[in-house]
Amino acid sequence: MALKCGIVGLPNVGKSTLFNALTSAKALAANYPFATKDPNVGMITVPDTRLDKLSELVNPQKVQPTTIEIVDIAGLIKGASKGEGLGNQFLANIREVDAICHVVRCFENDNVIHVDGSVDPVRDKDIIDTELLLKDIETVEKRMEKLRKQAKSGQKEDQKMVAIGEEILAHLEAENPARTLEMEAEGADLLKEMMLLTNKPILYVCNVDEESVIDGNEHTTRFKEAVKNENAEVIFVSAGIEADIAELETKEERLEFLEEMGLKEPGVNKLIQACYKLLNLITYFTAGEKEVRAWTIRNGWKAPQAAGVIHTDFEKGFIRAEVIKYNDYVALGSESAVKDAGKMGVEGKEYVVLDGDVMHFRFNV
Repeated sequence: MALKCGIVGLPNVGKSTLFNALTSAKALAANYPFATKDPNVGMITVPDTRLDKLSELVNPQKVQPTTIEIVDIAGLIKGASKGEGLGNQFLANIREVDAICHVVRCFENDNVIHVDGSVDPVRDKDIIDTELLLKDIETVEKRMEKLRKQAKSGQKEDQKMVAIGEEILAHLEAENPARTLEMEAEGADLLKEMMLLTNKPILYVCNVDEESVIDGNEHTTRFKEAVKNENAEVIFVSAGIEADIAELETKEERLEFLEEMGLKEPGVNKLIQACYKLLNLITYFTAGEKEVRAWTIRNGWKAPQAAGVIHTDFEKGFIRAEVIKYNDYVALGSESAVKDAGKMGVEGKEYVVLDGDVMHFRFNV
């Protein structure tokens, strides 16, 4: 399951520095707008201590974590919805991602210029929100023209869709993102079909100085208050700290550095976990001598759908799933010990996969 998160933000908020740290890639983190002209794409390994533990127990030839694709999208400015700066490119890139990581600057530093002259994360957020809303309003208005033409035939269903479209448009014109609009099934389908930018799940990443990475600062306090009704996640990350961690060679060095900073884990872990939560994702595992592997699926998927992530044949010819709970696997130490203890479940097509399940699929093609 290929998942894409887009990192957005005004120029010089720390977007590319964070992207570099996340992917250990080297996007151009220069101190001027539009240093990132093309969206840089990187794959992030999703950290999971459960995968490490299973690998210790099984000792496979290969360990395969799951990944998320991160896209560093060029900095946005006022007027992007009308094509200012790199606006058109920005909006096209953002349409392709599953979720948005919106980086806002919550640190003071005289050496890093701010595109608007001062640090104000709420204002910065509003600039990007406005551009996305304007583009969405344009999208809905175009769709409304078609819906109104169809409704002239007098079909009740078409008239109903016009009413739903009007409701969506009014919501956006009142400066509310589409994701905060609750609708019945038909409305939700129309929203999904229109692929509105403000309907994408959003994670706000407050880029803070080193001292504020645990408790935040006055900028983050104000920002959290401003987004409390937005149905969005907020995390604090110091792009500077993440950049320092990315430079360290060994796991031991990284752990030592985190301890010195008073942190339990790198910000990258927090960001990925928040993205998972945002996209309603869970992880299941397959474990054998050849490979121990993590697989990403949507929360609520049934066993055949989960099997289809490995190969479409697994879903088509699904017979059953053998399921071991992660805690049982760790407590008993091996698959054979779990079987001997009678702790392995045999599940059919209706089984809803749970986070951490260790699975083996039987199928027939």
